[in-house]
Amino acid sequence: MNFRKGQRRAAPEINLIAFIDVLLVILIFLMVSTTFSRYTSLQVSLPSASGDTSALPKSLTVAIDSQGRYAVQQQRISAGDPAALSAALRDAAQGNPDITVEIHADAMASHQSVVQLMEAARNAGLARLVFAAHSAPSR
Repeated sequence: MNFRKGQRRAAPEINLIAFIDVLLVILIFLMVSTTFSRYTSLQVSLPSASGDTSALPKSLTVAIDSQGRYAVQQQRISAGDPAALSAALRDAAQGNPDITVEIHADAMASHQSVVQLMEAARNAGLARLVFAAHSAPSR
């Protein structure tokens, strides 16, 4: 029994408003859940310095090579732990807390080795730190 003989059937249509709503929710979900690349190293351009070095107070020279080994007043430190480094700095300062620690770090030395030296200087009671830099060539 067909009660709709003269009527045509309406063509099915897609509800675009609901479709757009679903796509926006998916887009928001993808934007929130996306992971971004994080770089583990920074490209740092270290500064060059120029100035008069005759006015510098008495200083204690500490060198750090590219492998993270230390030398205090051109004497190598055999152990690289902070306690031994702190003791070597304390001995080289000879009880003078006003002495300046001059850090000569290799360009390829790790930041950890420099921070470890700074921590050892603090433990030795040496609060004045200076970083050595290459002089800029005069033109």
